Amino acid sequence: MIVVPQQNSVEKNRAMVAQGAELIEHGQDFQESLEFARTLSAQRAYAMIDSFHERLVMGTGTYAIEFLEAVPKLDAVYVPIGLGSSICGVAAVRNALSLTTEIIGVVAAKSPSYALSFSQRKIVDAPAATALADGLACRTPNGNAMEAIWGNVSRIIEVTDDEIAAAMCAVYQDTHNLAEGAAAAAFAGAMQECESNRGKRVGIILTGANVDAPVFARVLAGKASPQ
Repeated sequence: MIVVPQQNSVEKNRAMVAQGAELIEHGQDFQESLEFARTLSAQRAYAMIDSFHERLVMGTGTYAIEFLEAVPKLDAVYVPIGLGSSICGVAAVRNALSLTTEIIGVVAAKSPSYALSFSQRKIVDAPAATALADGLACRTPNGNAMEAIWGNVSRIIEVTDDEIAAAMCAVYQDTHNLAEGAAAAAFAGAMQECESNRGKRVGIILTGANVDAPVFARVLAGKASPQ
């Protein structure tokens, strides 16, 4: 059983159902879906697997080790933050390989809970209103994720939906790859800091291509908001 927000990607939902998942749409954002899933798992006596489950963090570590071993040592790597599994997996592998690569987290400016929690050194709730990066729409950070982030990430930067849209366009136009909003956020962060990155080897984590065709068409047409 998988719980997703009511406004979740139609094409992503279709793919999950095709794989045999029992799909439940509930809530206006990721956080409401997460909270409902926890309640439902308790009611049905199911094991709860959230987006920061240790097995998911281990899974992100597999791509991180392939990435960091495949390229010459990077000065920095930009990682989008949803609930934190990717950035914590990258940090674990960076440490295991004894690299000095700086890890920079990226969040949507309209979903700044992790950025606020990072700067204030405590868990801070914040609205999650990003229109494009639904995978980053988290109102309440995971405490375990924040502990790892505080200890291993140099900073967290915020990118606007317009910056995310520009990054989606750039990825498509320059590399002919498709990036969903949450994935393009990392590239948007690197673009935001392009001046300070000059002369450096920089890595960018592009985490998925789950964007509905109508939304992507609007982005390419210069209309970032799906509204």
